[in-house]
Amino acid sequence: MPTPPRSPSPGRRTGERLAPRGGSGAFVPRRPPGSRRVGGGLRPGARRLTIGLVLVVVPLLVVMGKLVLLQGVDGGDYAAAATQDRLRSYPIAALRGQVLDRDGNPLAYTVEASRVVADPTVVADPARTALALTTLLDVPVSELTDLLSRDSRYVVLAGQVSPETVDAIDELGLGGVFFEDDPVRLYPAGTVAGQVVGFVGRQGNGLAGIEQTFDEELAGRPGERRVEVGSGGHPIPSGIDESTPATDGETVELTLDADLQYVMEQRLDQACQDGATTRASAVVLDVHTGEVAAMGSCPGYDPGAAAQTDPELLGNPVVSDVFEPGSVMKAVTLAAALEEGVATPDTVLTVDGHIQAGDAVVTDAHDHEPIDWTVTGVLAKSSNVGTIMLAREVGDATLEEYLRAFGVGSRTGIELPGESAGILSGSDEWEESRAANIAIGQGVSVTTLQMASVYQAIANDGVRIAPRLVDSVGGEAAPAPESTRVVSESTADRMAYMLEAVVGPGGTAPLAQVDGFRVAGKTGTAQRANPDCGCYAGGGYVTTFVGFAPADDPQYVVAVDLERPTSSAEGGQVAAPVFADIMRQALTADGIVPSGTARPEFDLTG
Repeated sequence: MPTPPRSPSPGRRTGERLAPRGGSGAFVPRRPPGSRRVGGGLRPGARRLTIGLVLVVVPLLVVMGKLVLLQGVDGGDYAAAATQDRLRSYPIAALRGQVLDRDGNPLAYTVEASRVVADPTVVADPARTALALTTLLDVPVSELTDLLSRDSRYVVLAGQVSPETVDAIDELGLGGVFFEDDPVRLYPAGTVAGQVVGFVGRQGNGLAGIEQTFDEELAGRPGERRVEVGSGGHPIPSGIDESTPATDGETVELTLDADLQYVMEQRLDQACQDGATTRASAVVLDVHTGEVAAMGSCPGYDPGAAAQTDPELLGNPVVSDVFEPGSVMKAVTLAAALEEGVATPDTVLTVDGHIQAGDAVVTDAHDHEPIDWTVTGVLAKSSNVGTIMLAREVGDATLEEYLRAFGVGSRTGIELPGESAGILSGSDEWEESRAANIAIGQGVSVTTLQMASVYQAIANDGVRIAPRLVDSVGGEAAPAPESTRVVSESTADRMAYMLEAVVGPGGTAPLAQVDGFRVAGKTGTAQRANPDCGCYAGGGYVTTFVGFAPADDPQYVVAVDLERPTSSAEGGQVAAPVFADIMRQALTADGIVPSGTARPEFDLTG
């Protein structure tokens, strides 16, 4: 009987073939094409969802990591950088030190002021800001608008603005407008001592005179302010505000007497108005200290207006300009003769009206027949011939030694820039004609200060003290000046006697007398070199007078020289009266007691 068909086994589909399992002959069911195992993968929708989730989560993780890095790790650095970006540094100017005269009167001082500046990138409305500032700054609206519209982070709107104006601008609250220290240097005495004090440039640095020599001490050290600002450029009230204070400059006190300086300058100005004098210079020295009590020239200048002054006038001719002194130099020649024992004040010389000097002939001011003059008479009459006769007895090399010992040919060391050493060649270069000229003050050049120093040595018993102008710096006394004995006290006394004869009866300078005081000094009239031809012809003359008083107890030396290109007037006529007026003021203002002894009688002829 046929065998009935089997029922399909559970889980097996009809007609499904069994495949053997491995090598045991067992069979496993085969998946139909396109079927998948239960749990064996994601459906397409689920896959897209997963990818989207990854795209969202990963950036969030990156951002969160960055935030953690910024706030947790680098937060302090970034906060510090932000603070630094808001910080602005402003210099704090040091107030420049004062320059005072010997009585404490100010000749130069500094007051606070500000520079108004702007950051155009912060200025919201240049035209409106310019309109608000134009009246306060006295700057045209168009100019301010142009400045405030520039592609720049820094422009200067106005300088040296007063504190009151700064306060008025500050109240306007203008964004992008700031202030910097810009002090103003003032010279209350104007032209008085202007050539001595000097002036400063726009940046505040000394460019002449004491201002230049002591620039470092006067300038001080600037400070700095660091302040945190907001978007408008104004300080944040609760922000950083740190300051390193400035150190103000030191005070420089001079030996000048401002009152005497004023009188001297007035007298020099008067001399320059005589129609023939183009330059007049004078200096007053204290005999016993070498201190400069007054110093100046005409024309002078006001340091406060230096920028508007002819640059040719911005020096100090007393120390920088040289001239041939003429007969005032005879004092050195005769001092050498006395010191070397060649002659005494009473030695009699037979003096002709002219003398041969190499290929030249030198004459006295007026040619004359032979005259018997004492050495005192030679000086009192300012005899060129008699002086040359004595110089030849002294010898060229020895005369050069005395000239240099008196300071001729070297700088005095005065505390001013631009000092000239003058001109004195070595005696080995002197031809006979040149040696004769140097003995009488031609062929040698000096400054006014050098000539004053020569006579200071004679007046101070033969001891030359280097002239000085500064008494103290920052309250500390200036070093004592160098002193040098040039001639003996005896020679100095005899020279004082002979120089007094110059001012006495029969001398060349009676106009140098000062009522109540005995005066000693010497005239000089030297040919002036003509710059147009480099020769003497047409150059006119430099007339001088240098002397001291009281002759019996010297206190002050005054040296005066006048440049007169169109005049042949002598020193005793034009320089001596200027000397007398200045000396009178120096003596009376200082309370010097009039001479208690009468002027001696002088033997001028043998």
